[in-house]
Order: sequence, then C-alpha cells, then structure tokens
Amino acid sequence: MVKGLYIMNQDPFELVYQEEVRKEIDSLVDIYALPLTNQQVLQDLSILEDVEVIFSGWGGPRLDEQFLNAAPNLKAFFYAAGSVKNIATDASWDRGITITNAVQANAVPVAEFTLSQILFCLKNGWCFTRDVRKTKQFPAKPFHVPGAFGSTVGVISLSTVGRLVCEMLKPFDINVVAYDPFVEKEDARNLGVELCSLDKIFQRANIVSLHAPLLEETKGMIGKEHLTQMLPNASFINTARGAIVRESELIEVLQERPDITAVLDVTFPEPPERGSALYILDNVVLTPHLAGSEGKECGRMGYYMLDELKRYLNGEPLQWEVSREKFEILA
Repeated sequence: MVKGLYIMNQDPFELVYQEEVRKEIDSLVDIYALPLTNQQVLQDLSILEDVEVIFSGWGGPRLDEQFLNAAPNLKAFFYAAGSVKNIATDASWDRGITITNAVQANAVPVAEFTLSQILFCLKNGWCFTRDVRKTKQFPAKPFHVPGAFGSTVGVISLSTVGRLVCEMLKPFDINVVAYDPFVEKEDARNLGVELCSLDKIFQRANIVSLHAPLLEETKGMIGKEHLTQMLPNASFINTARGAIVRESELIEVLQERPDITAVLDVTFPEPPERGSALYILDNVVLTPHLAGSEGKECGRMGYYMLDELKRYLNGEPLQWEVSREKFEILA
C-alpha cells in the first residue's frame, strides 16, 4: 500500500476531505500521520521521507527543491483546490511529479454564481433594486427589461469556468459571443459560441462576463476603452481576478455611466482599499470572493481527488492532471 499524507490548512480540511472521502482514501493509502499544515511540515521535514502521495488543498506546500529533497519517494500530488501556480515549480516538473487538481470542481460553483448574475442582470435586477430603495416605490411598467430570450452574453476567455458558463447558458435562448485567442472556431462552434474581438464583446453584449486567467499578458487587459463601449444598461461581471481590470478606469466609467452595473466578486487589491469608490458607487455590486467553493461545495473537490487517486492506482490516465505545458497558460 502506498504511503500518503494530508498537508493543507486545517480550517477547511474536513470540508474539503469529508469523512466518506477520507475513509475511502484510508482503504487505499497508508496515511501514516495526522493531517499536517505546511508550517508543521517545514518544522520537521523528516516526516516526508517515506511519502509517495500527498493530498492537499488550500495552504498546501510549495513543491520546491527543499521540499522535494526531503521527499525522495514522492510520486503524485493531489490538490483539492484550483490553481497550482503557488504549488508547482521547475523542480517538481523536472522530478516528474504527477500533479492533479480540482479546478474543474471549483469551476462549478463559480459558473453557477455567474449564471445567477447573468440571468438577474438581464432582468435589470440590480437596477430595480437600487431604484426601489431610493424611490420607495415600484416602477409602473418595467417593460424595458431585456430578459434572457434573444439577448447577447459576452464571455471573455473560454477557460474552465468560461466553458462551463457557456454550457449552462444553452437552455436559455441566449446568444453567446466569446473572446479567446487560443480557441479554434470549430471548438467554439461546438460550444454554441461565436468568436469575436474583445472590442466586439463590449459593443454587442448585454452582459460581459470575465473568466480570463491572471497572466502577465492579461494584467490590465480590460480598461476604459472597452468599458465605455458597453450597451445602455449593460452589466459587467468579474469572477476571475481583479488585476485583469484597470480598476481606476472601471471606476471612472461607472461614475460616468450610471446605467452600467458592475458585479465584482474579485478586486485588486482584495478587499478594495479603505475609501475606494467601489464601496459607495450605486452601480457596483461587491461580493467577497464567494463565487468559488464555499461550505459543502468544498466537498466536491475532495471527491474529484478521490476519483483521481483511483485512476492513479489503477494505472489509468488522470482526468485532471496538470502538465507543464498547461501550467504556463493556467490561472
């Protein structure tokens, strides 16, 4: 039986690796120590001497040379969370460590959150919410609501989340346009999506939803020149990363265009600095990075890693393995 350890922050541990999952992992792997934090491991690296597989999550260890030198038998790393940008290193790739993650599992609640906001914004829900609060009355005939039927949603990046959002939109008679320079037309067509330029996204869409990974190439990718082109009463949703948007320019456009609504689950910095206009602008909906897995939703990530473990032990290809090539363009 292969030897394994759990190494991650302990606060979310039982949410991520729920009791049923832990029991099944225990039947397949010799977990030879109690769950550890990264800090505990760094205080005594000798605990890693026999480990062959590591189950991790938020707060997991960085697989650098120091860590890997202390873990000469490590073969596979199961990361029950999203991005492995702070986990994988050149040393881990050079050693041939198998790394798999639960980014697909974490994408599900993000896509669900995004879908809820798209449909609500297409009803001008946030506009009506703030108007009712101000006027203390209902509008006479709110027939200027675009609604879902025949409206256009723009998706920036057909990433894991972006693709899932497109799939979820299929039942709603919505036109979907997307910007992603790495996607072929045939691939987009299979998703029911029309590819277009970044400018066209903002010019055509009633809702623009951002799902790009945070890379050097995408930092500050969205600015005033895009946002000012938005349709009347359009909405901008960001569940990706705040740094992809030039925030000062976003604030400027929101001040000039009170008809536009921004639903921001992420900002840069996060949370916004004290005194930021994002806290007080009427046309901003600010949520505390809650689109990703929360509460019971975290358990989906543990189940995904259990399934990956079974494939690994059976010598089958892993479904969610992160290759060195994929790593370069992932969030």
